[in-house]
Amino acid sequence: MKDKKDIPTHHLIYGTLKDFITGDEILDTDDERFRQAIARLLVEKKGWSRHDITPRKKIETLFAGNFVVSTIDFFVQYEGTPFMIVRYGPGSIVTRERPAIAAARVLLPDTRIPLAVVTNGQDAVILETQRGKKIGEGLEAIPEKSEAKELLSTYWPEPFPEEKRERELRILNAYDVEVCCAGAPCPLPGAPEG
Repeated sequence: MKDKKDIPTHHLIYGTLKDFITGDEILDTDDERFRQAIARLLVEKKGWSRHDITPRKKIETLFAGNFVVSTIDFFVQYEGTPFMIVRYGPGSIVTRERPAIAAARVLLPDTRIPLAVVTNGQDAVILETQRGKKIGEGLEAIPEKSEAKELLSTYWPEPFPEEKRERELRILNAYDVEVCCAGAPCPLPGAPEG
C-alpha cells in the first residue's frame, strides 16, 4: 500500500505546514494556503477563538454511482450554538453558493446551520440558509464574533425537515463530484484515475 505522500494529486504539494486552528501537520498546497489565510482572518480579525472553529468537516454522499466527499472547511459555533460554515473554492464563488447552502442544511443531523460563507480567499458571499438569500458580500462582511449574538436573533439554527435532507444531499453530490479526469486519461503520470 502506498503512503499518502506517494499518491499523485492534481495539486502542487510544497511539503507540509502546521494547521493554524488545530496545530496538525497537513499538506502544503496553494488551496491550503488560502484556507490557512481564511482561518487567520477568522481568528485575528473577526475575533473567533480557535475553540469556536472546527476545520475539515465531511459529508459523504452516494447517488447514481457517484461517491462524493464534500468538505466544509470551517464550522463555526457561538457559545456552542451552530452559527456558520465557511467553504473555500478557487475561482468564481457564484457557482458555490447553492452547495454551501445545502451543506449548512445537512452537516448536522438535526439542525440547520443559519449562515454559510462562500469564499475564494479574495472575495466572499454570506448567505442565510433558511431561504438561501445573500445577506453580505466581501471578506469584510464575514461575521465577527461580536456580531454573532445579534445575528442569531435574526438567523437562528433550527431543525431541517428530514424529508428535505435527501434533496440537499443530492445537490452536494452533484456540485462536488470531481470530474477532472472523467472519461479521459489523467494528465498526471501514474495517477490511479488515469
